[in-house]
Amino acid sequence: MYYVELMINGLLVGILYSLIALGFVLIYKASDVINFAQGELVMFAGYVLAASLQLYGFPLALAIVLGFSSMIILGYAIERVVLQHLIGRPAVAVIMATIGLAAFLQGLAPFLWGPETKNLPLPIPEGPVFLGPILFSQIEIYAALLALVCFGLFGLFFTKSRMGLALRAIADDQQVSQAMGINVKLYFALAWGLAGTVAAVGGLVWGNLLGVDVQLALVGLKVFPVVILGGLDSIVGAMVGGLIIGVVESIAAGFIDPLVGGGTKDFTPYILMILVLMIRPYGLFGKEQIERV
Repeated sequence: MYYVELMINGLLVGILYSLIALGFVLIYKASDVINFAQGELVMFAGYVLAASLQLYGFPLALAIVLGFSSMIILGYAIERVVLQHLIGRPAVAVIMATIGLAAFLQGLAPFLWGPETKNLPLPIPEGPVFLGPILFSQIEIYAALLALVCFGLFGLFFTKSRMGLALRAIADDQQVSQAMGINVKLYFALAWGLAGTVAAVGGLVWGNLLGVDVQLALVGLKVFPVVILGGLDSIVGAMVGGLIIGVVESIAAGFIDPLVGGGTKDFTPYILMILVLMIRPYGLFGKEQIERV
């Protein structure tokens, strides 16, 4: 029964990892850019939400609207002001730009709202839920349901809407898409706006679980094995990769940590990531690209 509880709790945490990984995938699918600032976007969203509630006294509904609106605008502004000028530049230039953006956001958030850890309370009971002998956290259950809704909505967006189909076309071939009349720059900005939306959801959930300070940005680094494992360009891969990493972490914490004194859950996902890279460099669900040189 203890093993079952570890598995279920790992799945619940894993789907929350998948939610952050979705932000990586959205940007990469549209622009072939690995956004190393996704964790900082989650942190910044958490700061906006927590400050709206604690410092400004806004009601929760207004704080959520403000948080989501701010992150959509921020994502759009990042693409318009910074990344639009790097189209066609070497990949390392874009990567360094996102790393610089991450450092900027890590300094800006505490400058605006203070460095102390802030709570992000939600109207969800803190008491556990028992399903037979198995213990669940209510916030993790609600957060997992929210993450599944987000995956469903984005799946429909990419498969049924014209904008989603245009983003998929741009991901396949930017030059052909532009020749067909698709405004590539506009859709790049749309992708960053969507990533801002995902960051707002992540900031709401993880800010409630961990508290809001600059350390919240580390969730982006923690999620990176999820992205590599599932495939950088696969929404399904982000979900499956998150579930696998969540279960691996939970089992490591439950069975291996007591034997060695702890710490294995922090590096076990990276070992799994390295093994996958050795066998399938494009991830479990990523698109295999073979180039002739």
